[in-house]
Amino acid sequence: MTTFIISDEVKQVIDDWVVKYPPNQKRSAVLTALLKVQEQNEGWLSESAMDAVAEYLGLSAIEVYEVATFYDMFELKPIGKYKISVCTNLSCMLRGSDEIVSALTKRLGIGLGETTKDHLFTLREVECMAACGMAPMCQINNREYYEYLTPEKIISIIDELEQKG
Repeated sequence: MTTFIISDEVKQVIDDWVVKYPPNQKRSAVLTALLKVQEQNEGWLSESAMDAVAEYLGLSAIEVYEVATFYDMFELKPIGKYKISVCTNLSCMLRGSDEIVSALTKRLGIGLGETTKDHLFTLREVECMAACGMAPMCQINNREYYEYLTPEKIISIIDELEQKG
C-alpha cells in the first residue's frame, strides 16, 4: 500500500483548525482534515489518506474511518471530475426529481452511484439538501446548487460541463 503524504498547505489548514479546540480535542478537526485531504487526493479518500489523517491528528484509524463512512460528503473510491448529487427526498420527488434522474442516466449512460467511463461524471442520489422550495435540485461537486431543474435544464448543464472537460 502506498503511503499518503499530506501536503504542507493542507497541514496548515488542519493546524489552523486544531488550535480552535482544547489540546486534548484534536478529534474536533477531523472533518476539516478529511475534506482537505480528499481535495488533495483528487476528490476521494483512500485508506492510506485516512491513515495519514489519523496519524497527523494522533487518532486511531477507526476513529477517522467512522467519520469518513458516516458522512456522504466523503468518497471512498475514485469519482468523476464532476460529482452530480441529485436530491430525491420527498419535496424534490413530488416536483420531478425522478425525471431529472432519468434524463441524467439516459444522457450519461450510467446509473446512480456510478461514474462514466471517461471519469468525467459521477451520479449520486442524496437526501434532503435544504432547498425544498426550489425543487427539484442538484448539487455539483459539493459546491454549486442548481434549482428548479427540468430535464432540459440539467442536460444543458451537462453539455456545458462536458465542454469544459
